[in-house]
Amino acid sequence: MTGNRIMEMGKRYLMQNYAQISLVIARGEGVHVWDDQGKRYLDFVGGIAVNAVGHCHPKVVAAIREQSERLIHCSNLYWFEPPVVLAEQLAALSGLDRAFFCNSGAEANEAAVKLARKYAYQRGVKAPEIIAFTNSFHGRTLGTLAATGQEKFSRGFHPLPGGFSHISFNDVQELRKAVGLQTAAVMLEPLQGEGGVYPASGELMETLAELRSKKGILLIFDEVQCGLGRTGKMFAYEHYGIQPDILTLAKSLGGGLPIGAALAREGVAAVFQPGSHGSTFGGNPVACAAAGAVLQVLREEGLVEQAAVVGEYMKASLHALRDQYPFIKEVRGEGLLLGMELDRPAHDVVTLCRERGLLVNCTAERVIRFLPPLVTTREDVDQGMEILDKALQAFQEKRTLV
Repeated sequence: MTGNRIMEMGKRYLMQNYAQISLVIARGEGVHVWDDQGKRYLDFVGGIAVNAVGHCHPKVVAAIREQSERLIHCSNLYWFEPPVVLAEQLAALSGLDRAFFCNSGAEANEAAVKLARKYAYQRGVKAPEIIAFTNSFHGRTLGTLAATGQEKFSRGFHPLPGGFSHISFNDVQELRKAVGLQTAAVMLEPLQGEGGVYPASGELMETLAELRSKKGILLIFDEVQCGLGRTGKMFAYEHYGIQPDILTLAKSLGGGLPIGAALAREGVAAVFQPGSHGSTFGGNPVACAAAGAVLQVLREEGLVEQAAVVGEYMKASLHALRDQYPFIKEVRGEGLLLGMELDRPAHDVVTLCRERGLLVNCTAERVIRFLPPLVTTREDVDQGMEILDKALQAFQEKRTLV
């Protein structure tokens, strides 16, 4: 089927809830994708942080193929091997005790919210509240929209579920005032991705640890985007030395297949009893086998360490561009989750990059976000920055003419 026909059919039969551009991706390998015309692109979007080990990594492909030949789906009425093995691996990596598997980051965050509420309710809190932060993003279900601190995502979908409040990100004094007798948990991304690539401050994390100790609240860390090596450590919370009570993962976990996970320490996980929560497809054998292969690749190829080294190299390259172009306000982020904020809308830069063979995306209107696979090398970064430089130059010339 031709690319034009694919787009025509998509516009006819799919709900138009994505602002898709006129580009049809035909295949991917490593850090590159090819369109239907055979043009190659350096992919610094990475499926929006999904393709951490690159497109179609051979070990992930092999794991999917082998598992699909044995058992594609069963039911959580029975035991089967892949989710059990994956849960053990994630427990060893995180230091948390138990896992619940689902199909997406939003579902993982829904599970985290339910865990926190039931844990608080069993301790006598009759109207448990979860504190979240402005600029956050936790998903698109009604529950996770209520947790998300960006009104643009929930506009038109009210009334939203109650039980959430929002305070300014990194405002320690506001946090101290917000925590009360009904507070069940504080939920945050250690590095906000969709909100514009903003890291949590050390002071915020220290205050959270203190409040947990004194008030008994739970800490929910949403690492759907920033987890699993993305920031140069296996989990972003490791930068702060503070372990959560509940941790959510998704995106890169399945190497491209849909899977989410909510991990929790024993005392919290225990509130989920038979019938408390569930998912028909959660713990799918093929998705769990793919996730196990992803964890193997991260370890054997040293990709977490590589993300730290290459991320610093890329960050320095972005700072060099900032020195060159006055409309670049700030560069921020960790590892291979980086953002370049402009003083004006950045969509045109994304288009100019794509035309030259580099895929990046724009978030929070003015932030160019970089989420390359963790297999990205310095040579890939050099190539990407050369294209970005040319795109920024063209953007500057275009603005000058206007």
